[in-house]
Amino acid sequence: MQIVRGIHNLPPLSQRTVIAIGNFDGLHLGHQKILRLLIHKAQQSNLPSLVLTFYPHPAKVLKKRDLKMIQTLQQRIQEIQKFNPRILLIMNFDKNFSHLSSQDFIQKTIVRTLQAQEIIVGQDFHFGRYREGNIQLLRSLSSQYQMSVHAVSSVRKNGTVISSSAIRDLLREGRVEKAHRFLGRPYEINGKVFKGKARGKILGFPTANIRTDNEIIPPGVYLSKVKINSDELPALTNVGVCPTFSQNEINVESYILDFNKSLYGKSINVRFLKKMRDEIKFNSPAELSSQIQKDIKTAKSFFQT
Repeated sequence: MQIVRGIHNLPPLSQRTVIAIGNFDGLHLGHQKILRLLIHKAQQSNLPSLVLTFYPHPAKVLKKRDLKMIQTLQQRIQEIQKFNPRILLIMNFDKNFSHLSSQDFIQKTIVRTLQAQEIIVGQDFHFGRYREGNIQLLRSLSSQYQMSVHAVSSVRKNGTVISSSAIRDLLREGRVEKAHRFLGRPYEINGKVFKGKARGKILGFPTANIRTDNEIIPPGVYLSKVKINSDELPALTNVGVCPTFSQNEINVESYILDFNKSLYGKSINVRFLKKMRDEIKFNSPAELSSQIQKDIKTAKSFFQT
């Protein structure tokens, strides 16, 4: 997969393309349906497949709401890469681009620059200034520009439409198992281990304190898996403010079962598998230590089954 950051860095295309367009935050089951169709259509037509996504998210640039992203850009790239499109084009979304009319976006970007022969989008896709462009506009212009338009229907789970916004809500509520079903994989954050206040070590349960660029970190205590290089290890992960110690800032720390090596400075991934409980304020460190022992016992039972 060729990764191109900025349309100005895209080399001239020697043939027409099949393209999929979207923000693809989370790359959930609905997005995966779009990308599978992209690859299928590209193979049918014997044309290069191209994924067009945007960074930053338009809602962040236009400040319509305080949007938290499910993934970092690097995580999004890694998930898209699994489908192996020929080109991933990451277009910079800024105020100037937001003023581009929907017809100019089609004519200048989709037709002239990307030479689209087939376009694949979600059924609720909107684009252009004030989100004026939609599937109907694309289809009305398709014969003029000799291109086909495929609108991919939403994926549902138990009657619920899978969407990035629904997954964001689930994660904020700590409902990681349902988010897993919508994503098709466990929710994951990545970051680096830094030296914390060593409270876990003092209590007898040394933890890896993680500094992450992920914007959504589900609150609570979770059964999780920590990935270090190629090793995936069972763990307990706590996300919260450590109320027993009257801490204010959000802290992410993982206790890896039966593990005692130093991880300072290492990059690790944390996959959230199942919520055990909310974070609780205990009357004393001794009470907290007792609860952690119970949590570890539960975790060991979970990972042995």
